Amino acid sequence: MLLAVIIFVRLRRRTQARSRSDEQLIVAIVLVFGILVAPTAFGEGVLRAVGQLASGISQSER
Repeated sequence: MLLAVIIFVRLRRRTQARSRSDEQLIVAIVLVFGILVAPTAFGEGVLRAVGQLASGISQSER
């Protein structure tokens, strides 16, 4: 859900204010969102990997 909010906020910016790298980042975020939402084994694997990464980062901050 958070990724969908990030996509929405980033796409609300004016087109003229975006750089090429900003547009590439938006495309990458949308692709990751598509993989996570897709009900495939690959999507579920990526979801598990991202979840483990997020939990590892949150535990290291404590």
